[in-house]
Amino acid sequence: MTVPTILLINDDGINSIGLSILAKKLKNLGDVTVVTPGGERSGIGKAISIGQVNVTEVSFGDVTKAYATTGTPADSFLIAVNKILKKMPDLLVSGINIGPNLGIDDVLTSGTIGAAFESAIHNVPAVAVSYCLSEITDKTPDKNGVSVKDLELAANLGYKAAKHVLCEGMPADVDIISINVPENADCTNVKLTTLCYDGYGDIHTKVDGGYKIKSWALRHYPDGDPGTDLYAIKNGNCVSVTPIKLEFVHNRQAMKGVIESLSN
Repeated sequence: MTVPTILLINDDGINSIGLSILAKKLKNLGDVTVVTPGGERSGIGKAISIGQVNVTEVSFGDVTKAYATTGTPADSFLIAVNKILKKMPDLLVSGINIGPNLGIDDVLTSGTIGAAFESAIHNVPAVAVSYCLSEITDKTPDKNGVSVKDLELAANLGYKAAKHVLCEGMPADVDIISINVPENADCTNVKLTTLCYDGYGDIHTKVDGGYKIKSWALRHYPDGDPGTDLYAIKNGNCVSVTPIKLEFVHNRQAMKGVIESLSN
């Protein structure tokens, strides 16, 4: 039996506690290779570096191999499949993100989901796992306020999702499975959700010379309608599982008038 190959990426950097806890679980499923930014690249989306990206092999527990890059999560995917693995993996797992990835704004901003988008573009199934801290501060990267128990629960859910995809295949018409785990989650309360399409509100605060994003907190997010990922996290303390399809929907018939205007 062929051993599955799993590529593991995040956007919090190679030293993130979420990455290491998830790697320990995934190694039970196959050969795990970590290729990920060396430092924090949150909010970078699916950006790709124009300049040079350096890659350094690092020691990282019991995974097959691990590399830290100076690029983005999407860079890391492309370098992994074209230069390191030299083939497409059976599965991409991204996370555990320290912070939520909820709603359309997060999904299009997140480096964690950005890696999953890059994977989906290349027809590699992707599972993204995020830990929904109620608030992220400047000290959070140093593990302040991060519950190892919660992260281990999130890692176990990521493991179960990865195992399902490797054994049963990705569900039809799904490219990415995005799992968001709240603080003190009830692991038996798992809800299938849709993306909330309400955008960010006023997330900036005045500083000398300009504006900066406020401390990242769930209270700044919209509540979301019942059935959405945001509603599940903010109102039900549920684990949210959101299927995402890489498809930019359009209505060709509705565009006829635009084409006629451009043609005259």
